[in-house]
Amino acid sequence: MEHQNVSSVTEFQLLGFQNLLQWQILLIAIFLVIYFLTITGNVVIITVVSQDQRLHSPMYTFLKHLSFLELWYTSTTVPLLLANLLSQGQAISFSACMAQLYFFVFFGATECFLLAVMAYDRYLAICSPLHYSFLMSPEICTKLVAISWLTGVGTGFLPSLMISKLDFCGPNEINHFFCDLPPLMLLSCSSVYTTEMAIFILSVVVLCLCFFLTLVSYVFIVSSILRISSASGRMKTFSTCGSHLAVVTIYYGTMISMYVRPNAHVSPEINKIISVFYTVVTPLLNPFIYSFRNKDFKQAVKKVMRRKCGTYGVRLKGNFFIR
Repeated sequence: MEHQNVSSVTEFQLLGFQNLLQWQILLIAIFLVIYFLTITGNVVIITVVSQDQRLHSPMYTFLKHLSFLELWYTSTTVPLLLANLLSQGQAISFSACMAQLYFFVFFGATECFLLAVMAYDRYLAICSPLHYSFLMSPEICTKLVAISWLTGVGTGFLPSLMISKLDFCGPNEINHFFCDLPPLMLLSCSSVYTTEMAIFILSVVVLCLCFFLTLVSYVFIVSSILRISSASGRMKTFSTCGSHLAVVTIYYGTMISMYVRPNAHVSPEINKIISVFYTVVTPLLNPFIYSFRNKDFKQAVKKVMRRKCGTYGVRLKGNFFIR
């Protein structure tokens, strides 16, 4: 009889940033600009790398896949965040919430694997330049990309499946701007110990292992840079690797602080701020850090733009004479 009084939740209410309503217009403008720049930057990278033959190398292949990933990763959360700010609270069905959770974990895990692979690629290019073409052949590059995506697909299933099996009896208000793991487990009226432990172990394996492999690659890269005789060469390479490592640290650091930690009470507002870094900030920084600061890529952008403008000019001229 007691079980019959328990009602099943069919939808959730995302509270978002309701404590910052006085900054609503400003937040909408900021997140909208960031989302536009993120989408534009990643589309530019995909277009330029696809059209310029000189960029058909493993490094830019990984970068193109990272940019394609970022388009979907940021689109998993930011549009709903903007809708939440506009409506001051957004309802989402149970099935849509589970779908968002799956794609968030899927894309997030895939990014972890891709970042680790990209760091390994730079390690080979800098520390073993003579063997690079053999160790990072097009076939190996394709396999590493496929492994990253397939592993991400598999990683997303366990958390979303285990969360979907929990009982939700009410309340149905998620104090977050998207369907994330910690706030969903807080709402469950059933035991979440097994789910918490499984997600914790999965987070340690994916986040900490990928972060460790990335750091190891950069340690070897830095040790190799220190042996460069030219001071200007050392500074240039340090500047590039330092910016890469800074973005990677922000991404992994905020993700680890969210998902690999004891069950101590943490303010939901702090969780939201941490989440903004790995869902909004790093997808914006990646295109600029990994490509737009690169001389070869900037030259390729100019070449593609000249080609596009020239084609457009010829079309305009042709239309003018036809008339």
